[in-house]
Amino acid sequence: MDTPPFTELGLPEPLLAAVLEMGFETPSPIQAKTIPLALEGKDLVGLSQTGSGKTAAFALPTLANIDPHLAEPQALIVCPTRELAVQVCEEVFRLGSKIKGLRALPVYGGAPIDRQLKGLRKGTHIVVGTPGRLLDHLKRRSFNPDNIKTVILDEADRMLDMGFQDEMEELLGALPKDRQTMFFSATMNRRVSRIIESFGNKPEIVEIERKSLTVDAIDQSCYEVRQRSKVEVLSRLLDIDPPRLALVFCNTKRLVDEVTEGLLARGYSVDRLHGDMTQQMRERVLARFREGTIEVLIATDVAARGLDVDDIDLVVNYEIPHDPEDYVHRIGRTGRAGRSGKAVSFVFGRDIYRLQTIEKYTRQSIRRERVPSQEQVEGKRADKLFQSIQERLETGKVGNYQSYLDRLLEQGHTATDIASAAFTLLRESTTREGEFIAEDKQKEAFANERERSSWKDDRRERKERPERPERDRDRGAKPERNNSKGMSCLFMNLGKAQHIKPGDIAGMIYRECNVPDGSLGKITIFPKHTLVDISKEIADDVIDGLKNAKLRGRSFRIDHDRQG
Repeated sequence: MDTPPFTELGLPEPLLAAVLEMGFETPSPIQAKTIPLALEGKDLVGLSQTGSGKTAAFALPTLANIDPHLAEPQALIVCPTRELAVQVCEEVFRLGSKIKGLRALPVYGGAPIDRQLKGLRKGTHIVVGTPGRLLDHLKRRSFNPDNIKTVILDEADRMLDMGFQDEMEELLGALPKDRQTMFFSATMNRRVSRIIESFGNKPEIVEIERKSLTVDAIDQSCYEVRQRSKVEVLSRLLDIDPPRLALVFCNTKRLVDEVTEGLLARGYSVDRLHGDMTQQMRERVLARFREGTIEVLIATDVAARGLDVDDIDLVVNYEIPHDPEDYVHRIGRTGRAGRSGKAVSFVFGRDIYRLQTIEKYTRQSIRRERVPSQEQVEGKRADKLFQSIQERLETGKVGNYQSYLDRLLEQGHTATDIASAAFTLLRESTTREGEFIAEDKQKEAFANERERSSWKDDRRERKERPERPERDRDRGAKPERNNSKGMSCLFMNLGKAQHIKPGDIAGMIYRECNVPDGSLGKITIFPKHTLVDISKEIADDVIDGLKNAKLRGRSFRIDHDRQG
C-alpha cells in the first residue's frame, strides 16, 4: 500500500524533527494506520508482526500527548520482558529527543529497585516496565497512576502466554477509567480478546494484511539431524558460510548451556542468554553481541524476546519450538531493515510433523537440505583462501619478500613447494581455533558418532536394555575420549583458567617440535588442564621438545595422560 509521509500524519514539529534525524521518511503500514487514530485519543488494537515498526506506532502519538511541565507519570507502556522494556524505553528517548525535559524510566525485575524508586521520586513522564515490577511499585505507592492518560500493552499475546494475566488485570484495574488504551499483539486469540473487552473502550482494530507470517527475504531450510550430531552440524554450517552474527534458539536453559560449552570447546566466539542469568549479565552479553564481540548467541525464547539487532544473518532452531508463533518470532530476528537472512532448523523423528504444522501456519514451505560434508566445508575454506590471495595479487598490495624467496630457492626448494608451504601455513592460521582435528580423523569421529547414535536410537525405540550407560551421555554426562588407533593422549596442566585456546597449543607443537602434518588430533581444554591427542610414534619427542617451552609466558608440565 502507498503510505503518506510522516508530515501528513498530524505529528507535532519536535517529533517530526526527531523522526527525520533518525533517517525515516515514510511510515510503515502499521504506523500510517495507527498514528492518526491514536492522536484522536481512540482506543486501538494493533495486529502486526514482529519487526513491523509498532514501537514508533504507539510511541509517537504517546509523546505528542505528554506535558513536559508536569513531572508525573502520564503514560504507561507494559512489556513482557526486561529486554523489550529497555529497548522500548531507548526508542522513546530517541523519538522524543527534541522534547525538552522529557523523562522516561524503565522499570523491571532483576534490577536494583532503589534506582527505580529514585527515578520515580524525581519525576518521570513515561514509565516502561514489566507487569510484575510495575505492580510491585503500585503496591509500594512509589508509582502514582492518577495522571496516566495513555496505556500501551506491547505484545499482549506474549504476556498472556507467559502467565501475566492476573498481574495485567490487577494493573489495568488500578488505572484511571478515562484513559486511552492501546493493545499491540502479533496475533488475536481468546485471551487477548477477553483483555480487550474488559479494559478497552470500543477500540478500533488495525490489522496489517499479509500473505504470509514470515518475511520473504528470509531463506528457510531444515536439516535432518540426530541430537548427538547437532553441534557438529552447526559447526559445519557456521564454517561453510560464516555469518556476521548468528542467533541459536534452544527450548531449555540446560540445552543452552550444553550447546554454548560445545561451541566454546571448538573455538567459536559464543555466549549464552537465558532466564537464570542476572540482569546485569544479560545486558553485558547483549551489548557484546550488538558490538560483534560475540558472533554466536545461544538463547531461549523468553531471554531473546525484544532482542533488537539488525545485523543477524543466521537464526538456527537447534530445537523446533512447540508453538508455530514462536517459530515466527524466532526467525523474525533476521532479515530486518530490508536485509536478507537465513533461518535453519534441525529436525528428527516427530519434529517432521511439527515442521509441517509450521509450514501450514506460515503458508510457506521450508526447504529440506543435506548436511554439508567435511569435504565441502574444507573446499569452501580453500575457495575463500584462494579468492583472498587472488584479490591481493590483483590489487598489487604485496610485500617485498624476495630475499626470503631467494634463500629458499638457493636451498633447492622449487617455487611450487614454497607456494604450497605458504598456503598450508595460511590455512592453519585461518583455521577456526577450536577442536584441532586432522581431516581424516574428524571424518572418522563423525562417522563413528553417527553409527553410535543410530544404534542407540534403535535400541530406545525397541525399549531394550534401558540400563545401558550410553543413555547417561544423552542426559548430559561427559562422554569418554575415544582416541583413534595410533594416537596417544598427552596431559598439560594449563586450561581455560589460563585463557588457553586449541590454536595456541597446536601452533606451539608445530613450531617447537617440527612434527609432520596430520600428527595432531583432538585438543580438549578443561578449566585447569588440557588433553592432546598425538601420534604415538612422536608423543615422547613432543614431551621432550616442550620441556622448557612456555605458552603465553607460562611454564607448564606435559606428560602422558595416566587416565588415558
